[in-house]
Amino acid sequence: MALILGKEYCKVDSNGRFKFPIALKRQLETEDGRFVIRQSIYAECLELWTYASFREEAEKLQEKLNPYRREDRDLLRKLTEGNIIELDSNDRLLVPAEQKALVAGAKEVVLQSTGKFIELWDRKTYDKMNTSGGDFALRAEQLLGQSKAEDDQ
Repeated sequence: MALILGKEYCKVDSNGRFKFPIALKRQLETEDGRFVIRQSIYAECLELWTYASFREEAEKLQEKLNPYRREDRDLLRKLTEGNIIELDSNDRLLVPAEQKALVAGAKEVVLQSTGKFIELWDRKTYDKMNTSGGDFALRAEQLLGQSKAEDDQ
C-alpha cells in the first residue's frame, strides 16, 4: 500500500467533475485505474481509496469481524459501503449520485491525504473544520509524547 501525501484544491465543473491532481495521481498504485469512494464515518467528507487498498482493508475487516454477529455485520456493511469509480480520459472524477450530497453545489473541493486514502471535502466545510479545530499540539503530546526516560524502561 502506498503512502499518500498532499493537499490539493480542485475546481468542480458544472457536471460535478473535477480534475484529479497529477501530484496525487503519481503516488497511487492503481493497476487498473479504479478507485473506491465511500462516506466517512468520522467527518462530513468522502474517502477515496485505490481499489487495491480498499480490497486489502475489507479483507482485514472480514478477518476481525464475525458476520454471524449482528453488530459486526452492521459495521462491516457500513465500512465496505462504497462505489467503484474511475478516472475518465481527461483524468477527471465524477462523484456518484449516492455520495454527491456531501459535495453538492461545491465550486471547489479539497483533496486531503491521510496516508492510506484521500479525504474529499467541500471547500467550505473543510475550511470550517480546519479553523474550528482543537489543540493539535496538546493532542499530539497526549497521544504520542512520552519522555525519553519512559522510552528506555
